[in-house]
Amino acid sequence: MNDAQPRALKHESMKESVFDFLKFAVIAILVVIPVRLFIAQPFVVSGASMVPAFESGHYLIIDEVSYRFEEPKRGDVVIFRFPPQPSKFLIKRVAALPGETIEIKGENITIRNKEHPNGFLWRQGTVNERRKTGDQKVVLGENEYFVLGDNRDESADSRLWGPLPRKFIVGRPLVRLFPLDEIGVFPGEWSPTE
Repeated sequence: MNDAQPRALKHESMKESVFDFLKFAVIAILVVIPVRLFIAQPFVVSGASMVPAFESGHYLIIDEVSYRFEEPKRGDVVIFRFPPQPSKFLIKRVAALPGETIEIKGENITIRNKEHPNGFLWRQGTVNERRKTGDQKVVLGENEYFVLGDNRDESADSRLWGPLPRKFIVGRPLVRLFPLDEIGVFPGEWSPTE
């Protein structure tokens, strides 16, 4: 057996390895990119506006599919593009739905709709009167939502920049991956009592 034969086998084996790696890489790209672009994407919470449900540094995977088939509900936590600056993403909780009227007087937030013409109080979130945004009344349009941070003293939300158009909503938290002691599915879920 001459020395050229083992080198040829080694060269052929290396070619197969490179080909297998490239094939794996192409398949991975074809699977990962559509998932990342259209189904789920990572999101890192920044700031204290959603404490205690979400704290700065929490690592989330966002479900981008559900809201293609259903509308956000009151109490849902949503990730959305910030209307004045669409390249920036925010996380808040849906307080009022399209067609509803929301009235803010001090700490009290009253929501009126067809089922509750006299209104009901929104009881989610904390306020310690450090930052006052003033009284306001907002009538939401057909595709508008009113979103609030759970920690309202630290939240720049619909009270400051107005209703959130539906087209800016990207998705909702599907999984919290970090911190490890808080791993969970659909983190931040809350059922409002009206």
